[in-house]
Amino acid sequence: MAGPEPYLADPVDLAALLKKPATDVQLLAALRAASRRFRGQVRHPVSLVTDDTVFLDGTGKAVLHLPAAPVRRVTAVEVDGQALEGVKVRRQAGLLLHPAGCWPEWAEITVTYDHGLDPIPEDVAEVVVDQARVIYRTDPAIQQITTGTESVSFAATAAVGITEQWRAAVEAHRLNRGDDA
Repeated sequence: MAGPEPYLADPVDLAALLKKPATDVQLLAALRAASRRFRGQVRHPVSLVTDDTVFLDGTGKAVLHLPAAPVRRVTAVEVDGQALEGVKVRRQAGLLLHPAGCWPEWAEITVTYDHGLDPIPEDVAEVVVDQARVIYRTDPAIQQITTGTESVSFAATAAVGITEQWRAAVEAHRLNRGDDA
């Protein structure tokens, strides 16, 4: 499997805001952290992944949810090791429809496919850069030192919150909304 790129935004965009070189190690670490946070909240890699193989359990239902979307191409589907032809794909939603009705329960379904976005949507890149800028500027200073019975406290590190733009981008790109209950 060719995995996703480490960043969901161009380091040059963050570098321009911070007036730092795009190769700055701290800048790249902040961009990687913001990208990881976004991917975690939307529950998929977002960027293009090719030849990804996933193992799913049969559900007894006609539709099978893939763990990432949009689906660019499905190269193989197997049910308990046997190739299955004629599977229909809902690309944007990441759904597979069994050609004979239902995916057998307790079956192991193996799917090899390409998924994700290339290029990364502008709304995603923008909020990732904004979050990375905040992460970069957050001071990871020591908050408290205790020695024996003496304790000294320093100013607390600023929390990295989210903006309304972040919330909207996450909601727009998140998968598997049905398991929020």
